[in-house]
Amino acid sequence: MSTELLSRPVPSTTVFVPELVYFEPDSLNYPKGQQIYKWAQQEGFEIHMTTSHNQIRDLPGETELDKYRIAKRTLVVGIRKTLKFETSKPSAEYAIPIATGCMGHCHYCYLQTTMGAKPYIRVYVNIDDILGAAQRYIAEREPEITRFEAACTSDPVGLEHISGSLKQLIEFMGEQEHGRLRFVTKYHHVEPLLDAKHNKHTRFRFSVNADYVIKNFEPGTSRFHERIEAAGKVAKAGYPLGFIIAPIIWHEGWEDGYATLLEKLHNALPPEATQDLTFEMIQHRFTKTAKNIIEKRYPKTKLEMDEEKRKYKWGKYGKGKYVYKDDQATALREFITERIFEKFPQAKIEYFT
Repeated sequence: MSTELLSRPVPSTTVFVPELVYFEPDSLNYPKGQQIYKWAQQEGFEIHMTTSHNQIRDLPGETELDKYRIAKRTLVVGIRKTLKFETSKPSAEYAIPIATGCMGHCHYCYLQTTMGAKPYIRVYVNIDDILGAAQRYIAEREPEITRFEAACTSDPVGLEHISGSLKQLIEFMGEQEHGRLRFVTKYHHVEPLLDAKHNKHTRFRFSVNADYVIKNFEPGTSRFHERIEAAGKVAKAGYPLGFIIAPIIWHEGWEDGYATLLEKLHNALPPEATQDLTFEMIQHRFTKTAKNIIEKRYPKTKLEMDEEKRKYKWGKYGKGKYVYKDDQATALREFITERIFEKFPQAKIEYFT
């Protein structure tokens, strides 16, 4: 492997192109695995076989940071063996896993900790197995609607040109009387999804934020105006649309930052986008483990992670995280809520957390 990989910068917002591609042997027994293998060959990528993603140990780089950067440019094509879906509150009933890992370099992302030291981009080729599991979850809850979140472990829009799995999932849910799909993205590469037969059963959401946050903490993602242009295309294609403002970060000038965000959205969105529009708001939070990892991987980050300025919020399994203190959280929630309803009086705010 070439150590030239180490000197390359964080990728721009062009479509994701891996530097290294690994295939688990069983993945080639599936049509999607064969399809991706042919694509990788045609593109001239460096292809390797591995018995498991856990066995990949020979990435270039002398330090953990070096290996992390290369891992973010590494694609692993494999099988999703665990078909038990995790819960995904408050967004949905379940997370549906069609990929794991993200090509973005968002400093605050919880995948920093959940994916460990080697956050490869993994796509799963046994999509029929995954859809079959979803079908069983839907049947268990009938006649209630069961919602699935497709972006808990990845940004599937950024991988669609490689896998095609998100369109399959959208069209599958379009046929389900009691199934619905949701996902969020920071990427604008939506063209492969615009002609999908979604039957309005998929809510297509975009992550948006104040300029300060996107500029300082979201390298390797699409720019704000690209996301909003893509949102307009999605709305015109008939999808229900949503925006997640996350993470909401308290910073100097935050009122102007978030007011400007909502003003830009209002000015840029076509009328179709406001007919069925939702917002979700998530304040910035971190754990001690996440703080340690983030400071190692992004040593120059401006992300504020001072435990003394935060409130410790207990979560499930006896673990917790640091969130803003009540007065700050209330100020953020009330200010942004007011701006949302000023610009989008018919919108629904699903939650603030």
